[in-house]
Amino acid sequence: MPLNIVLIEPEIPNNTGNIGRLALASGSNLHLVKPFGFKIDDTRLKRAGLDYWQHINLFVYENIEEFFIKNKNATMVFLSSHGTKDHWSIDFKDTMFLIFGKESVGLPKSITEKHKDKLYKIPLYSKHVRSLNLANAVSIVVYEGLKQIY
Repeated sequence: MPLNIVLIEPEIPNNTGNIGRLALASGSNLHLVKPFGFKIDDTRLKRAGLDYWQHINLFVYENIEEFFIKNKNATMVFLSSHGTKDHWSIDFKDTMFLIFGKESVGLPKSITEKHKDKLYKIPLYSKHVRSLNLANAVSIVVYEGLKQIY
């Protein structure tokens, strides 16, 4: 059973393309929540996803509300630099939804406030780094999940 990678309002097409390739390589589904900072047919998105884009199991939502309505019964965790628990403590399950925010500001405060008990972070060991690149963060969490599940 696949994990579900969710990008809330992604802004950078290259990141989304790389995450799409990761989704396919890891057997995960990719969920994209609008608005995007690019057009879905952006050549940078396709280039980063190489020729794999047409094989990705992709779900697109018009807004955050639609995403939560359509997936109301899903098991979800939220990744944010504001999380208090590290990603190693996530009890990964098949079909779990891994929710990531946009590159510039992360998840909306309304989401982090509502889901504090399911808010996780990737530990950073330098005071000079605020956060990781989104594609790198998704990779770290997805492969930790696969390690725990399989």
